[in-house]
Amino acid sequence: MNVSLVIMAAGMGSRYGGSKQTDGLGPHGEILMEYSIYDALRAGFNKIVFVIRPGMEDAMHTLVGNYLSKKTAKDGSPVEVAYAYQDFSTVPDFYHIPEGRTKPFGTLHAVLCAGKAVHEPFCVINADDYYGIDAYHAMYEALTALPQDGKAAMVGYQIGNTASLHGTVSRGICNVQDGCLQSVKEALKIQLYPDGSLRDLAEDRDLSPDTVVSMNFWGFAPSIFPKMQTYFEEFLKNEAGDNVKAECFLPAFVQQKIDGGVLRVSVLHSADKWFGMTYHEDRQRVADALKALHDAGRYPDNLRA
Repeated sequence: MNVSLVIMAAGMGSRYGGSKQTDGLGPHGEILMEYSIYDALRAGFNKIVFVIRPGMEDAMHTLVGNYLSKKTAKDGSPVEVAYAYQDFSTVPDFYHIPEGRTKPFGTLHAVLCAGKAVHEPFCVINADDYYGIDAYHAMYEALTALPQDGKAAMVGYQIGNTASLHGTVSRGICNVQDGCLQSVKEALKIQLYPDGSLRDLAEDRDLSPDTVVSMNFWGFAPSIFPKMQTYFEEFLKNEAGDNVKAECFLPAFVQQKIDGGVLRVSVLHSADKWFGMTYHEDRQRVADALKALHDAGRYPDNLRA
């Protein structure tokens, strides 16, 4: 069975101070998405789709695409590699791009841009996050059993393991009941303090470190794309307007479909710890964590070998 990994790699990395998607952190300069790809392939995924911005394809080929296209999946088949562009060419004609807008329209728009390349169950992730080996096994099993319509999956993480001491982060705060997602609400300014406490500065409230959050690790059937297209068009008509920074978030789409009773999302759990880079000061911590995983034998010395 074909199962795709869709990697959202078009982000600008503005708070990080550079292109964190291409920052070499592993022992041989591996970037974070290489760990995601390695984990996905050993879990059973056999297709990788990169969502990138125009001008990135040569760099992506050099970083991962060229050697990845020579690899085989767990079932022995060649790994299929595809590229999708997140740009304004996918925006419907009825919408006028506001003057001064340079960035695309967020995570739901990124997934939509991959639609022409994805015809099988798929998992979507951020390029600059480490999700853990166990998460891909859990997601692969969920996707291979996923019906064509009405169900989805996500991997949840504890917020205390996903925040940064170096500034605020945004996270999707989840309400989970009986293993299913009831609600996900974007909290845009979460601050971690040295004593381990967390606070949502925008809502002026404390958060428990074990609060479940979404880190954009979602699994869907390909039948989700028409629903995403309709939602995106409604967003452009009713919300985006002339706002040059308006973003269409994937969690908001999921929430609308849950509320409408048309989507049931299973929440999967991983025994591994998430980590990623929001700020440049996070870099050394992530590099040290990757080295520890290599030293413990969780990864071979060289992922590209």
